[in-house]
Amino acid sequence: MLTVAKDVEVLARFGRALAEPIRCRILLSLRDAPAYPSELADALGVSRTRLSNHLACLRECGLVVTVPDGRRTRYELADERLGHALDALRAAVVAVGTGRTCPDTDEKGCC
Repeated sequence: MLTVAKDVEVLARFGRALAEPIRCRILLSLRDAPAYPSELADALGVSRTRLSNHLACLRECGLVVTVPDGRRTRYELADERLGHALDALRAAVVAVGTGRTCPDTDEKGCC
């Protein structure tokens, strides 16, 4: 049973990361190539402060890592398999009823 609990925790971390569109965009960018925060902020059109907060969340979730590069710090996916997982999720077909959307709230339940 301990393994199941760990598996659920891993999936919950991934879900937390994907729950925010900016974090999704960061992960997709890093899937293509490692990047520096300033490049990510410019590419995504967000402030560096906002990006920094999202990168901290992704680090805490264990999905991205930092790589020192001289005076700069580069970000990349923690494991190349995350890129494959993102591709698989994007390719999945999700049936959504006409006129139905997932509420963007903290309420329990969805769709």
